[in-house]
Amino acid sequence: MSARSLTAALGAACSAFVLLLSAPGSASAATGQFRYAYTTAEGYEAVGFLNHPVSGECINLRGPGSEPGSAARTPKNRTDATATVFLDPDCEGDIYYTLPPGAGAGDRLRLRSVVFS
Repeated sequence: MSARSLTAALGAACSAFVLLLSAPGSASAATGQFRYAYTTAEGYEAVGFLNHPVSGECINLRGPGSEPGSAARTPKNRTDATATVFLDPDCEGDIYYTLPPGAGAGDRLRLRSVVFS
């Protein structure tokens, strides 16, 4: 291999490496499903779910219940990530509970938002 060919090959390899480092990565997501129960505005029992939720971002649960902002209940973390559920929207407040992968909580636990780690 000539010096010119070697230089060109080395330059191409360095360019490809720099391009690889600068390419944006895909958002990390938990694999699996997160489920919760709620009562519809009409008074019916329903199940909400999040499929492969994004990690590290707060997710406000759809407004369950007949009153705006009423809380969901009975979370089941069927993902491979830890879920931290909050009683308040926007993953704020002092009332929260951590659900490890595969865990669920009873009907008494209320939640309005969740974040996955």
